[in-house]
Amino acid sequence: MADVSKATVQDLCHTRVWRSIFRSGAGPSDLHSALVIQQNLFLHLFPTKVRRRALEFGLTWYLGILTFGAFVVLVLTGIPLMLYYHPSAPQAYADMKDLQFVVTGGMFLRNLHRWSAHAMVILVFAHMFRVFYRGAFRPPREFNWVVGVILLVTTLLLSYTGYLLPWDQLSFWAVTVGSSLAAATPFVGNKIRFLLLGGNFVGANALLRFYVLHCIVLPLGAVMFIAIHFWRIRKDGGLYLGEDES
Repeated sequence: MADVSKATVQDLCHTRVWRSIFRSGAGPSDLHSALVIQQNLFLHLFPTKVRRRALEFGLTWYLGILTFGAFVVLVLTGIPLMLYYHPSAPQAYADMKDLQFVVTGGMFLRNLHRWSAHAMVILVFAHMFRVFYRGAFRPPREFNWVVGVILLVTTLLLSYTGYLLPWDQLSFWAVTVGSSLAAATPFVGNKIRFLLLGGNFVGANALLRFYVLHCIVLPLGAVMFIAIHFWRIRKDGGLYLGEDES
C-alpha cells in the first residue's frame, strides 16, 4: 500500500497541472532551492535566503508576525459572525443577543474576535515603537515606514468601525462622541462627519456604512497594504539588523 501511495504521489508530481503550480522541484543545488521559493505562488513573497541574526527573537520580538496572526484570527472569526448578523438598526442588537445566548459557541466566537481586535491594536503600536526605536525607518526603508503608518491608521479605523456594530448604548454614544470630534476638524469637519454617518446623527445609515467599511473596504485595504509591506521588506534587503546591517 505504501509503494502504491508513493507511486501515485510521484505520478502527480509529473503531471502538467502540478508542474504549472510548482515549476521547479527540490534539487541538490542551492539554485534549485532558490527556484522553489521564487517560482511558487505563495512563497515568492519571502526571500530565498535570510541572515541568521534576522531570525533571532530579540531583533523584532516577532511583533510583525504576531500582528499579522491577530489579523488572520480576525478574518477567520469575522466571516462566521457575518452569517449571524444583519446590519439594520432594529435587528443588529437582537443578533448580538442571539450570539450571546442562542448560537452555540457564539459568545466564544464574538469574544475571540473582540480580544483579537484589542490585541492587534496593541501589537501594531508595539511594532511601530520597536521599528522607530531601532531606527528601521531610515533609507531605504522610509517608504515601508509610510506603509506601516497607513496600516496603523487602518487598524484603528477597523477597531472604530467595528465598535458601532453591536448597536447598544455603549457603542451608540461612543460613535456619537467620536463623530462629534471629527466634526471639530477645521473647514472639512462637518463634511467628514456627514460622509461617515450618512446623515447628521448616528442612525441606520451610519450602521450600514460602518458595516461596509468594517467588513469589506478596510479589510481589503489592509490585505493590500500588508502584501506591499511584506514585499518592501524583501526589496529593502530584509529585516533591519542595525547601523552596519551585518
